[in-house]
Amino acid sequence: GIFTQWRWIMVWVTQIIFYGLPWLEWGQRQAVLFDLGARRFYIFGLVLYPQDFIYLTAILVISAFSLFLFTAVAGRLWCGFACPQTVYTEIFLWIEKKLEGDRSARMRRDEGPMTPEKFARKAGKQFLWIALSFWTGFTFVGYFVPMREMAGAFLGGQLAAWEFFWVFFYGFATYGNAGYMREQICKHMCPYARFQSAMFDKD
Repeated sequence: GIFTQWRWIMVWVTQIIFYGLPWLEWGQRQAVLFDLGARRFYIFGLVLYPQDFIYLTAILVISAFSLFLFTAVAGRLWCGFACPQTVYTEIFLWIEKKLEGDRSARMRRDEGPMTPEKFARKAGKQFLWIALSFWTGFTFVGYFVPMREMAGAFLGGQLAAWEFFWVFFYGFATYGNAGYMREQICKHMCPYARFQSAMFDKD
């Protein structure tokens, strides 16, 4: 349907931006880099310092009010199409469906004995889930540490301990949230879900 098509369009758009931005160069530096050590935020040609956080605050306030406005006017636009939990759950479900089939096929296979085919399908799914989760965590840290330097350090086995921790932490969170918890995050952990019910009338 039309909504599923738009959801997949948003999956592509958000992931191209997320995975692509840390690799972009602007002049002699990374285009988007939040350098906490040097206390400088680089956003293309813009350089923000700690004293400029008032602008960040204004952007966050405008974004928050926009989120409430769009939800009140048009419904679950953020949750249904752009929330990272929704996006990664869609990707993980797509991988699961491609390797193990739809829900009924998975249930039938799970009831049967362990066969080489069943093991291969489940192992392949887990491998892809873990690889995507690790790459997501690596990309996230790449917004705070120069991506190209970090990639070189990783390939050389010299990744700093704190960088490794955050790659693992964010990767593990992606794996657990999108692979297993899925909608339970929205139902029980997301505070925005509670706000939404207050913004909708009975119709």
